[in-house]
Amino acid sequence: MIRMSLALLVATAATLGANAEDKAHPLEPFYGTWKGTAVGIDANRQPFELTQTERVGPMLGGDVAVIEGRGYEAGGALAFNAFAVVSCDAPDAPCEMRSYTDGRTGTFALEATETGFVWTIPAGPEARIVYTATLEDGIWTEVGHYHPATGEPVETFRMELTRIGDTDWPAGGAVTP
Repeated sequence: MIRMSLALLVATAATLGANAEDKAHPLEPFYGTWKGTAVGIDANRQPFELTQTERVGPMLGGDVAVIEGRGYEAGGALAFNAFAVVSCDAPDAPCEMRSYTDGRTGTFALEATETGFVWTIPAGPEARIVYTATLEDGIWTEVGHYHPATGEPVETFRMELTRIGDTDWPAGGAVTP
């Protein structure tokens, strides 16, 4: 019974792995290290400008992508740090992004587009923040708009990053036996 269950598990995993190899992760074009600027309005409605860095890489054979964003003040102090894991179940289905920053966590739908991706955060009754990321001519642009329950959307965030290199993060440096 145990051998049969183990054989079934291995066969199922092999089938799922074969299907996963048929599709690229939608964040694959973003894999690498990035640097540029981020500007916006913080939670206290104060403007900010940071040197923004991002690193994006695959895990689990490309089944998930991990992202770490860091924003630095002019003097070099870390002002912002976020981490996210993005997983996708099917090529045409929305992905799931689990993010962590400033003691807060959330799970959000992330949808691939022809030029990048879009993800949305609920921001109160009938309000939301929509982030649209595009990759064009080697520039990662991501813009956040606050969409109130009524009225026009307001831009609250914009980053423009240039790819500065490859990365073996997060898989590189794994503990070996």
